[in-house]
Formats: sequence, C-alpha cells, structure tokens
Amino acid sequence: MRYALLLSGGVDSSTALAELVRAGQSVTAFYLKVWLEDELDHLGCPWEVDLSWARAVCERFNVELRVVPLQLEYYERVVNDALAQLRAGCTPSPDILCNERIKFGAFLDRLGELGDGSDTKIATGHYARIIDRGDHVELARSPDPVKDQTYFLSHLRQEQLRRIAFPIGGYRKEEVRRRAHELDLPNKDRRDSQGICFLGNIRYPQFVSHYLGERSGPIVDLDGGEVLGEHRGYWFYTIGQRTGLGLGGGPWYVVRKDAERNTLYVSHAATAEQRARRELVVSDLSWIWRPPRQGRLAVKIRHGPALTDASITWVDDDTIVVEMDRADRGVAPGQYVVFYDGDVCLGCGMIQQEDGGAGHSG
Repeated sequence: MRYALLLSGGVDSSTALAELVRAGQSVTAFYLKVWLEDELDHLGCPWEVDLSWARAVCERFNVELRVVPLQLEYYERVVNDALAQLRAGCTPSPDILCNERIKFGAFLDRLGELGDGSDTKIATGHYARIIDRGDHVELARSPDPVKDQTYFLSHLRQEQLRRIAFPIGGYRKEEVRRRAHELDLPNKDRRDSQGICFLGNIRYPQFVSHYLGERSGPIVDLDGGEVLGEHRGYWFYTIGQRTGLGLGGGPWYVVRKDAERNTLYVSHAATAEQRARRELVVSDLSWIWRPPRQGRLAVKIRHGPALTDASITWVDDDTIVVEMDRADRGVAPGQYVVFYDGDVCLGCGMIQQEDGGAGHSG
C-alpha cells in the first residue's frame, strides 16, 4: 500500500507523516495549494510559510513533497457555495465541503491523473478513526473529544472513506505533541491553525467583506420592534451571535436575519433564551452507510466536544425532523446537523429555514 500524505505544515499532519514513515510505508507528501492568493494577496495569505514548514518536515524524513494547485477547484466547489449561502442569509460550513469536494474529491481525481492508482490511500492528520466492517466502513470519533473532527468529515461517502487513512486518529492531542517532540519534528512547537481551512491568518470578516462588500441596514428588536442600531451587512452575522453588534444595554443576541430586507433582528438575553430551538427541519441528507431508522440518536450542530441526545422522525426520503433534548439558541439555517450512534458518525444534513424555505442555495 502506498500513501499520499496531505501535509499542511502543521504538527498534526507532520506527525501523521512521521508515523507512516517509521512504520516502513511508502509515502509521498502533497501540499494542496488552495489559497486564493490572486484575490486575497493584499490580506496577507501565509501559504508560503506553511509550505516552508512542510518542506522542512519532508527533508527531515527524506520524503518527496509535491505541490498541487487546486485554487480553481476550491473557488468553484467551496467558495462559490459559501458565498451563495451568505447571500441567502444562511450560515455556511465550508470546511465540510472542503473535505468532501477538495481533499478527498478533487485531489483524489488528481491522484489518478498523476498515475497513482487505486492502491494509494490518502492520509491526513485528522482526528477521526475509520473502522472496516467488511461490507462497509465506519467513521468513528477520536478519543480526544475536543479535537475530534468527524463533524467536518460527515459528508464523506463509502468510496472516499475506503481510500483514506488517519494515522493519528486514535491519539489525543497531547499524545501527538509528545510524539512530535520525541521525533524532534522541525515544527514540534508550532501553534495549531484555527478557522476555515483556506483562510489561514486572514480574518473571516475580511474574506466576507472582500467578496460581498458592505451594505448597511437596521438592527431591530424583534420583541419591541424598535430600531436599535445599524449593521454593515447581514452576511457578517449568524444566529446566536452577541459580539460585534455595537448596541448598548445588552447583552443582545442575533435571533433572525431577513436577507430580502437586509434587516438583522435581535433579542435581549432573557428573551433570546426563550427563542432557543429544539426542533429542526433537516434536509439535503447524506449518509455514510445506511440511513438510520426513526428513534433516538445523538447530534452535533457545530464542531465541538458536546453531543446532544435527540429524536428523529422521517418526513420523506430527504427530510428529517430532529427534536433535541436540549434547546440551542445558535441554530442557524445552512448549518449542518451531524448524526451519531455512539461513537459512529452516521452522516449529516442541512438545517432549513424556520418557515420551511430551503437553507441550501448553492
């Protein structure tokens, strides 16, 4: 078995490479160039720094490093979708699409073009596990609940998962750091990157402003109808947000967005809590193996360690009603709900508008 290791320059993917090399595996490292530097260069895309770390790690283990440009594919398959979601007043999840469409989509196609056949697996530094059950494979949570990345991998399909390996998927973060120091990796003390995979050090509002600009509109108290202030574009905000509103007498929380009227609705803390939602309509369903039956499951509506117990009821072949045991005031259309049976990730679906309108617009 040969491995195509996706190397970002961070400690996780570097440790994954080291584990494969030390196990005697045949490894080629690939750096995926998805930075939109032509459009965002003035904001300081740091891909050259990441690439320099990736090169240093490969030199340490005498591994070939290839740079694969996928900017066009990334823009067409991920960024366009995210921008369409923002324009529609939804909350996009570009990292979920990046994994499905780029890392294990466009790159998998590129491997074939490069002459690497079906005997090559894509390896990454994700915190997740793949369990082979013979007739199917399962995606399982990492032992580290904080670092677990199954939320971002939940849109993958069987044919993709069978071509993937997660060499550090069974480790906790502190174990990865310890291994990096034991192996004396060049980047053993490098800080973890945060945020959306293609942004690096660019702040998300900068990215949104570059592509969508600013368009001021009213901030309205949903309970009293009073105009409390002005926002610079509804696409900068998400449901449940309390920072960046510039309102006095708070705390205030975003509870609704009206894209047609460019209006942001807020509620004070006490009433915002009353507007927290337990019932979600979820469509655009994607299952890793087989759809679950009606009944009890656990769900996540964002990346993080917490799972919420819930009941699901099928409406039709592509729509489920999810009733969570615990209400959440950060429920936003466009977000993905990810379903779990114990540690096994079953798949995902997209939260729809409260009025029944589609949350998907890409």
